[in-house]
Amino acid sequence: AMLAAAVATTMGPKNAFAAPVATSPDGTAVTLRLGDGSTQSFPAQPLPSDYAKGLKLPITDITDKVFGFADYAPEYPLTPKDMKRLDESDDSSFYDAPRLVYHIDGGAVAALTHYYAETIQPKGLDVLDICSSWVSHYPPSFGASAASIVGTGMNSLELQANQQFTSFVAADLNKKTELPFPSNSFDVVTCVVSVDYLTNPLKVFQEVHRVLKPGGRFILSQSNRLFFTKAVAIWLGLGDLDRLELIGTYFHYSVKGGFSDPRAFDVSPKGKGASDPLFIVEATKL
Repeated sequence: AMLAAAVATTMGPKNAFAAPVATSPDGTAVTLRLGDGSTQSFPAQPLPSDYAKGLKLPITDITDKVFGFADYAPEYPLTPKDMKRLDESDDSSFYDAPRLVYHIDGGAVAALTHYYAETIQPKGLDVLDICSSWVSHYPPSFGASAASIVGTGMNSLELQANQQFTSFVAADLNKKTELPFPSNSFDVVTCVVSVDYLTNPLKVFQEVHRVLKPGGRFILSQSNRLFFTKAVAIWLGLGDLDRLELIGTYFHYSVKGGFSDPRAFDVSPKGKGASDPLFIVEATKL
């Protein structure tokens, strides 16, 4: 309750939580309330009801494979040039229209939800999903068990459509890296297929560290799909496992001694229709 009050105070009345006004029976349209109080229907791309049928969802620890030979230099090795993007136009314009679509395929969605279900005990937890949209991929049970599920992301209409949030606030972390929440607020922070778009990742990781409670987890998931023109340059030149090592680099240099050594997992689904790979990198606030 204290967190909910703090979030509401930070967000202000314009961003107060509002659930979708309506969703069509087949899920292909979502009606949302606009800033002027009117409503508008937006097309949506739901997953088929059997998207996880027959899939195997392994969780394979690949920490040694990814980080076993990590050798960190005394100083952060990346430069502003590494954080440049092919499209440096204002991100708010790029994300202006809500995209009610899935950015990974059904198999990867199932794998991520399975990972959350297997590794997070949500009862009483405060959870934050950064760089979020209209879906967060948490198991349905989280809604009844978690104390709060808060979201931040670029598009307020996408966040409004997210039926797992208890509250949300629109935030462009490339313009302002500060997260609008009190320190030591959350037990878990998640970031789904979005770290590749952060142009100042160290400051965002520092902010995540600040808002996490001691012992809280920062869980990042990553596939190989992306908006090519909006991903940072260093990301584009790396393969899957090298990208996981890069995330580990962000953890290492963001807060000296502030995070545990990162762990990496291959949770790529197996079976008919599974296509997108999916990987996890996570660390704990010390």
